[in-house]
Amino acid sequence: MPSIVRIENSKLSAEISSLGAELQSLVTKDGASLLWNGDSEWWTGRSPILFPIVGKAPNDRLTINGETYAMAQHGLARRREFTLVEQTAQSCRHELLADDTTRAVYPFDFRLQLEHSLRDDCLTVTATVTNSGKGAMPYGIGFHPAFLWPLPGAEGRPHRIMLKNGAEPELVRLEGGLLGETRHPSPFKAGELVLDFSQFAEDAMIFPEGAGSALTYSAPGAPKLHFSFENLPNLAIWQKPGAPFICIEPWHGMAAEQGGSDALASRPYTSTLETHQSARYSFSVSIEA
Repeated sequence: MPSIVRIENSKLSAEISSLGAELQSLVTKDGASLLWNGDSEWWTGRSPILFPIVGKAPNDRLTINGETYAMAQHGLARRREFTLVEQTAQSCRHELLADDTTRAVYPFDFRLQLEHSLRDDCLTVTATVTNSGKGAMPYGIGFHPAFLWPLPGAEGRPHRIMLKNGAEPELVRLEGGLLGETRHPSPFKAGELVLDFSQFAEDAMIFPEGAGSALTYSAPGAPKLHFSFENLPNLAIWQKPGAPFICIEPWHGMAAEQGGSDALASRPYTSTLETHQSARYSFSVSIEA
């Protein structure tokens, strides 16, 4: 059975599972729960890590260095048991190392570390990817946290996402789970998006570029959630229509393109690490009462 680590300070508490090093809860000092609870009626995820791909591969197959491998949507890490390597009262760090099972679908030696830390009213989740083998290692990575919609105290009230940069980034939709070619007009107006269930009838809203590195999710009468992103240029917003959650997903990597290659190196925003190189990605969410 997965183990659960609890971290807390005077303003927030969080729980993290060893399965996928996945955040399980985020609760304010007043007892307001902000993270989706994983109810299987809608979606069992809460905040999975997406690695070494984001989204789907054509026919769930990836080509890597001329060889073909089976790879499920969003990769392998979210369903793997991580090892707890460090814990304090306000932080914890889990680690996943490559083994024979991972190499069978992703033929690289890697280390993936996930750190969850609290500071004042802010939670930061940091992923560090290391190529511990030989040769170049391509991959994608992303975060998939789900927060309550409606937020506590805001039932029946409009919920908004505001981009800090005030942009109106172009929208791309998925076609059969793959990234469509058509660029649609932005649903943002001067950086503001008023959320509506109908926006998700065609699956996720994906913004390949232009959404910036910070946004706020809020509603009247509820805590405001201020997000910031490090090294995560892509943004997706997703909900199962009618479900009581909204996923705010910063990525570095996206699904394969409709009609495009199944090669991992050809996927949009794929990263590559050389031997012994590491890269860091993180998102933070600050809670304003």
